[in-house]
Amino acid sequence: MTPALLARSADRDEDYARLGLQRRQIEPWEDGMRTSGGPGSYEWWYFDAHLADGSSLVVTFYTKWMLKPKAPLAPMVQIDLDRPGKPSQQLFVTAKPGEFSASTERCDVRVKDCYIRGDLHTYQVRVVAEGLTLDAELVGEVPSWRQGTGVTYFGVHDEHTFAWLPSVPQGTVTATIAEQGRAPETLSGIGYHDHNWGDVAMSKLLNHWYWGRAQAGPYSVIAAYLYADKAYGRAELPQILIAKGGQIVADEASKVRLVLEDVFVDAHSQKPVANRVIYEYTQDDQVHYRVIFQRAQTLLDQKFADTVTGVKHALAVIARVDGAYLRFSGTVTVEKYVAGAKVETASDPGIWELMYLGHVE
Repeated sequence: MTPALLARSADRDEDYARLGLQRRQIEPWEDGMRTSGGPGSYEWWYFDAHLADGSSLVVTFYTKWMLKPKAPLAPMVQIDLDRPGKPSQQLFVTAKPGEFSASTERCDVRVKDCYIRGDLHTYQVRVVAEGLTLDAELVGEVPSWRQGTGVTYFGVHDEHTFAWLPSVPQGTVTATIAEQGRAPETLSGIGYHDHNWGDVAMSKLLNHWYWGRAQAGPYSVIAAYLYADKAYGRAELPQILIAKGGQIVADEASKVRLVLEDVFVDAHSQKPVANRVIYEYTQDDQVHYRVIFQRAQTLLDQKFADTVTGVKHALAVIARVDGAYLRFSGTVTVEKYVAGAKVETASDPGIWELMYLGHVE
């Protein structure tokens, strides 16, 4: 009989030793390039910002498309810009391997004239795309963090890896946006940066996940809930960080329970979407936190099959490629309870996502 496959967060002493990491101590090289960039790997560096005028910005630097780890190096930058009263913009900068570089000592990634670089505290992001030039600086307010080693292993013998490092869980952002035909604007806001990598297509490991980050009053939150593919026992993999005033107050995954409320089937993607995503965190027999993501708007609703055209689209439909990515905005609320009584509540705008890599089960 074939043994059941497993998925687990790598948080044992031997995992830290194997990966050359320290508990509760993150070093700049961890945000450097962690893969070869060649076949059998993927990697990306992500930055987002919620700006004072209501604009939201997401910039992602890829070594290649995350669902094609067997492919050779194919550098790309994806830019998603949403501004009040304007249509959403999604831009891509693609490059040849010779137009890409990345340091292994720190975050210093270049794709053509675009770059992201920093030292776990201060980062600069520059994007030069068709009709858009962006310069942003992110200064961390919450220290770099990871859930355990940041690595999730899949398989009986830890055969495959998916890794996540929130290098800047929350920080202040200053961004200058120059759009074609318009005078440059400089805006401030809050931002976030993380780094992901792995060795096999995520669609082979994970079915779907919710992920979000936000500021709510004095609280900073990163919350994720990943569901492994059925081949890996449909394991549930929670990840959470709650900080207050720049100090981490809660981050033990084993204390998280996810509650989805007011669920509907999205008309475009045909995926179940929760209007309210709630992370219940029981710290001890006295203290309990609730983090509530209340959807107000869907910013992006993208079916993977629709990202290709012609014959490739037809083949994707035939192959039942029905993965989808949805990004939402709304209100994020943090509630703190002591002995059953609510003692604190804070709310602010936030951004979160639903990634569906597999079929709805």
